[in-house]
Amino acid sequence: MASGPIVIGFDGSEAAERAVREAGSVLAGKPALVVAVWEPGTALEYTTSSLGVDAALPPIDVRASLEVDQALAEASQRTAQRGAEIARQAGFEAEALAVADEVSVAQTLVRLARERDSAAIVVGSRGQGGLKSLVLGSTSHGVLQHADRPVLVVRAAADED
Repeated sequence: MASGPIVIGFDGSEAAERAVREAGSVLAGKPALVVAVWEPGTALEYTTSSLGVDAALPPIDVRASLEVDQALAEASQRTAQRGAEIARQAGFEAEALAVADEVSVAQTLVRLARERDSAAIVVGSRGQGGLKSLVLGSTSHGVLQHADRPVLVVRAAADED
């Protein structure tokens, strides 16, 4: 039986906050690793692709790209720390981790869960379906497809009156 922390994917969205709180209602008292995943090389990628327009954006120098990566890493660390605070309020013994995306957010979360011998993975779902989900992909679906341990997917709350 896995003995590591619950891995919680956290992107700062309302869906992610709800997932942390709901998971706390059933998993409180357990250690948790709240993970915010960021994508390195974003600035270079956007300037070397056409983004669906006729011409690529002006080139960006390597130093500027590294500065963008540093800013994304720092923002992800702040996001992870905020998620860990929410997790502590929900009853977890939580720590924060910002990590660079290697393949996809889902596969990064699954890899961390394996490395940490995690008992489970928790993710939120924004409930996007149809074309939007097809184009953007679904982290929760990817985690379900690749995980070799229990996964708790918490759907976004329905709009309340």
